[in-house]
Amino acid sequence: MKGSIISGAIHGFLAVALGAFGAHALKGILDDYSTGIWDTAVQYQMFHASALILVGILMSTKIFGEVRQLKIAAICLNLGIVFFSGSLFILAVTGIGILGAITPIGGVLFLTSWVLIIVTTLKKA
Repeated sequence: MKGSIISGAIHGFLAVALGAFGAHALKGILDDYSTGIWDTAVQYQMFHASALILVGILMSTKIFGEVRQLKIAAICLNLGIVFFSGSLFILAVTGIGILGAITPIGGVLFLTSWVLIIVTTLKKA
């Protein structure tokens, strides 16, 4: 529970910091296409940082408790952020196109985490 909330807060912090970095420090360095990639990475990081906090709250003993599926969902969310947003951040700065092959791994991890949240809710609610 605590780990999900803390990692969500860390990812949220980093999303704000990287968003500001992209808007200010990389302004004039990145072209429009790369700026769009950077912005997508920041948005998905923040969306899923919020989801991590939600998973931590759901793991409260007053709601669902520390259900195994929620722990796996939290792991998938963390790894999804690293693979999805991380690959996009690097792609935006370097232009290395092969990184586009890594991004979908993060997307699948995100999808998996959402399915696990749905399954847990259906079982527990």
